[in-house]
Amino acid sequence: MSFPKTDLIKYLSGFITPRRWHIMEKIIRYRTRHITVVLEDIFQPHNASAVLRTCECFGIQDVHIIENKNKYNVNPDVVMGSDKWITLTKYDSEISNTQSAINHLRKEGYRIIATSLSKKATPLDEFKPSESRCAIFFGTELTGLTEDVLNQADEHLRIPIYGFTDSYNISVSAAIVLYDLMNRVRKSEIHWELTETEKEEIILQWLKKSIKRSDLLVKKFLTNH
Repeated sequence: MSFPKTDLIKYLSGFITPRRWHIMEKIIRYRTRHITVVLEDIFQPHNASAVLRTCECFGIQDVHIIENKNKYNVNPDVVMGSDKWITLTKYDSEISNTQSAINHLRKEGYRIIATSLSKKATPLDEFKPSESRCAIFFGTELTGLTEDVLNQADEHLRIPIYGFTDSYNISVSAAIVLYDLMNRVRKSEIHWELTETEKEEIILQWLKKSIKRSDLLVKKFLTNH
């Protein structure tokens, strides 16, 4: 674009209610890419959708979806439209989609954090968030993460369990981990906020998704500018 994105944002914001615009301005301040979530081969639509909803509620902007054997399906009754407000990246076209995801995230400066049931993994309350961004990997409901992730992870993370059952449901695991980490990160001196450029890009996408036939309005704007 040869004009500031702020001009297009201002133009499009005139086509939603002032209340809706106020909510967008408020929510974007709490969005983060400091922590991102990666879901490897999740096959139950209910759990897949619940994780997306949890991420959106905690301000996680990006969710990465790895499809190896299982296609990632969303249950609209569970997701409640939350997938409209977050950025989904799918890895589904390579021989090893898991490796593609790991490579991409490392290039983006993320530490790879594997959730695990191993007693050698770092307990959640002992895990130390830092200025380095981290990608939290969650695996399938039955077998967990693949060896590709476990062997290449920078750190393993576990949620302590005190009952007879040996694991949490994946959507519950994601909720526990994200609540704890985001609460600590936001109270810390870590720079977790989006850049101004990122905020503009995301708000622009939100506006386009909120306005019917927004493509025609954008075309009209471009014609006049």
